[in-house]
Amino acid sequence: MMFLRYENFRSYLRLYPITALILAVNLIMFLLDHLVLDRQLTIWGMFYQEPVFDRYGLSEPYRYVSSIILHAGWDHLLFNCFSTLVFAPPLERMLGHLRYLLFYLVAGIAGNALSAAIHAGSEYGSVGASGAIYGVLGAFLYLAIFRKNALDEATRKTIYGMLAFGLIYSFLSSQINIWAHVGGAIAGFAMMGAFVAIRAKSRS
Repeated sequence: MMFLRYENFRSYLRLYPITALILAVNLIMFLLDHLVLDRQLTIWGMFYQEPVFDRYGLSEPYRYVSSIILHAGWDHLLFNCFSTLVFAPPLERMLGHLRYLLFYLVAGIAGNALSAAIHAGSEYGSVGASGAIYGVLGAFLYLAIFRKNALDEATRKTIYGMLAFGLIYSFLSSQINIWAHVGGAIAGFAMMGAFVAIRAKSRS
């Protein structure tokens, strides 16, 4: 099962430097925001749209990225960091460090973009890495469906279970931006499909 982590701290940093960097940035930003700056980073960086003058949150486009590294509370931070810690390393190994970083950012941006489209015409704000994390799960979902030999049975079942539980819980909780999750998952699924196709073409 590829999601079991056996590495020690030093090995984890060496093998998965981008995942380790993402975890460190999330933690540092949260501590600064909540313990030092009285949530000013959230005000500055959260994804935000309003119904008249900024329907899609494009007046300050940096928020599409900055919101990915901000979190609303300890439970939000810990859940997202745990998910990143466990699920992201195999994808970083598969894609390579720089491609994985680009993948993560695009999935997070795509999550915000779908959320912006769904909530256009209303005032809405959100923070969190969940769109990017669901992008990771979406990538593995593609492999589970179209490249079954790339994943063992336990890994496939874990992916199906995580996505089913996550989406059901997202729909049941009013505090969760379900559309960011869906947008990230769709983007991850599509990017993995493109990656597999390009790789297959290069080998032919």
